[in-house]
Amino acid sequence: MTPSLSVLEALIRSLPHRYPSLLIDRVDAVVPGTEARGLKCVTINEPCFEGHFPGYPVLPGVLVLEALVQLSILLAQTTDPRLPTDVSGIDAARFKRQVVPGDRLRLETRVAGPSLYQVTAWVGDDLAAEAKITLGTPGAAAPAG
Repeated sequence: MTPSLSVLEALIRSLPHRYPSLLIDRVDAVVPGTEARGLKCVTINEPCFEGHFPGYPVLPGVLVLEALVQLSILLAQTTDPRLPTDVSGIDAARFKRQVVPGDRLRLETRVAGPSLYQVTAWVGDDLAAEAKITLGTPGAAAPAG
């Protein structure tokens, strides 16, 4: 079930991130405890494009991962506000396609285990990035595995 627009906007506002660090433009669906989908519209006005790279703007992979982390935090918080929201690990990160101004980056996160999220980012039908994100509490060790 997709929450109403006002609920989705409130979810985005619940994140501690603000411009220019907030990288989710829209939340399309949230199924607490299961999955979430969102969107990042990539524009030439992004601050990172000034230096990455002059004459050939490419969204840094770390920002693609950060958008996926933010969506995973949002999913964790809608599942249970007591769940951890700090990143304790990113594994199996793969970048398959460059993300450039004009792209609409479709973000997806799915619960894959306790504090573990399988994330993907798509441009159209092309997989742009994928990873496994582990959320934890500050100072806590990431789960083994």
